[in-house]
Amino acid sequence: MSTQTAAEGAPRVRVFVDYWNFQLSLNQREAQARGLGDYRFAVDWAGLGRKLAQLATSSVGVTDHSFEGVNIYASHDPNSGEGKKFKNWATTWLNRQPGVHVESRERRPRAAPRCPSCYYTIDSCPQCHRRMAGTVEKGVDTLIATDMIRLAWENAYDFAVLASSDADLVPAVEFLDSRARKVIQAGFPPLGVHLATSCWASFDVYQHRVSLQR
Repeated sequence: MSTQTAAEGAPRVRVFVDYWNFQLSLNQREAQARGLGDYRFAVDWAGLGRKLAQLATSSVGVTDHSFEGVNIYASHDPNSGEGKKFKNWATTWLNRQPGVHVESRERRPRAAPRCPSCYYTIDSCPQCHRRMAGTVEKGVDTLIATDMIRLAWENAYDFAVLASSDADLVPAVEFLDSRARKVIQAGFPPLGVHLATSCWASFDVYQHRVSLQR
């Protein structure tokens, strides 16, 4: 949804957020600042897109812009109660907020570790004998890259704000830069330095964390 008060001709801004990369990076920085082992930062996800668009444009001296929406990319474990609850929140509540579009992919079982000498699969802990089960996120970075390039091809934005530290997105950012599309990284330095240097500009989200809090 575009900002109705934006001046005619103001640059159009679309925000792309790697949900877990953003949330976990923010958790880590806040835990370190508080001297804690762990911390869950309560993000205002419904208003995050507009705020990141504002912070990004301000960081490069742009005084007005048209907010074209935020795409949020997440993943969930379909076999856990917590994963099902997250999917329900993300797809039935967050996805219905103005200007917000959510994609949540199913996480896949992680391969059990193998002994580097005999290659025996270690599927349970030798100490407590509990199964060493886990899941891994698949396809989220590819989906982000595809949407950023597709929407640029459709001329849907002038500035892209990318909230991620994932170096796998560097090739997509470099391609967009070669096509004169400006990407501003919303990051957590020194995390994601390779992505930050590939972007047209970047800013430190953590410095503005209070304004992003629910």
